[in-house]
Amino acid sequence: MDAAELRAMQAPIKERYKSDPSAAVITLKAKGSIDNEGIACKVETGRALAVAGLHPATGGSGLELCSGDMLLEALVACAGVTLKSVATAVEVPLKSGNVIAEGDLDFRGTLGVDKEAPVGFEEIRLRFEIGTDAPQDKLDLLLKLTERYCVVYQTIRNGPKVSVSMKRV
Repeated sequence: MDAAELRAMQAPIKERYKSDPSAAVITLKAKGSIDNEGIACKVETGRALAVAGLHPATGGSGLELCSGDMLLEALVACAGVTLKSVATAVEVPLKSGNVIAEGDLDFRGTLGVDKEAPVGFEEIRLRFEIGTDAPQDKLDLLLKLTERYCVVYQTIRNGPKVSVSMKRV
């Protein structure tokens, strides 16, 4: 796909959203079920069933997916798709590319070992390694626009309003 094909594909969608802003507001959903066998949650991904469980650092077997890894994987996936889309749109030819996300967790917080230790990632680092002959100013633009339009990155960075509830069924 080149820049013209991308623009042509997205033009009617953009036009619809301009004329009807409410059409652009979509609620994405995720659903899982608590596993009766072990300490795990089966998550419906839309393509397959993913079973999330405890990380080995908290007593897990390592056979289930760690939700922290899944968060980083979602960041990598979104950032990679965004990078490729932006590169196509601004005509930065990519010969190769890797997207790497790393995050630091202190499991003392998660396990309640130390009430002062944070629960959750203390730091997340996102890195792009790309092969290209594009000039530095184009790479700077590519990074700036990828940051700007990556949904998962912006969500993590800006911390949206979140609510939690429980209902007996």
